[in-house]
Amino acid sequence: MFGMKKIGLFLCVLFFSACGFEPLYVQQKSGNLWFGGDYDASITKEMAQIKVEPIGERFGQQVRNQLLDVLTPLGQPKKPKYRLYVFLQTKDIDQQAMRKDITATRERVKYTVVYYLDSENETLVNGDSIAFVSYDILANPYSTTMAQKKTEADAAKIVANDIAMRLGAYFHTVYSQKGSFREFERKSE
Repeated sequence: MFGMKKIGLFLCVLFFSACGFEPLYVQQKSGNLWFGGDYDASITKEMAQIKVEPIGERFGQQVRNQLLDVLTPLGQPKKPKYRLYVFLQTKDIDQQAMRKDITATRERVKYTVVYYLDSENETLVNGDSIAFVSYDILANPYSTTMAQKKTEADAAKIVANDIAMRLGAYFHTVYSQKGSFREFERKSE
């Protein structure tokens, strides 16, 4: 039985190693294997040139802080090449799990955010991101408030990671098609 598990694990590793997996934020320079090869971190450097514009409301501030952590961990660029604009479009609250007295014991919150990446008044990427979170409404109001704050922070992290991943996919595609960002810049001028 134990031998069959080892064989199954080995086959899974073999299958996934041949599936074409490729990291999003780096490009392989040389070699056939991802382990031990040279990498080009141009995508990460290019994403660090994004200035995240201020976002209104507390939720927007949390999204912006998460984006800053993901996109520009070494600090905001002095002369950014790109500007990222993010707006909270809607915040919908649905009450769930009703008691006999028609009060809810749970709330589900849906945050919808729109964003676009701009470079010299040209929109490069735009889209929306949605996060669903929920929390229990407890007998203690303080506990309910803390649960609300935690789910809001969780939603901000979900939205920021989604936006960062989509931006990374954009830069990965541009880099893969053009070969390098310097070449891309020359062709776009």
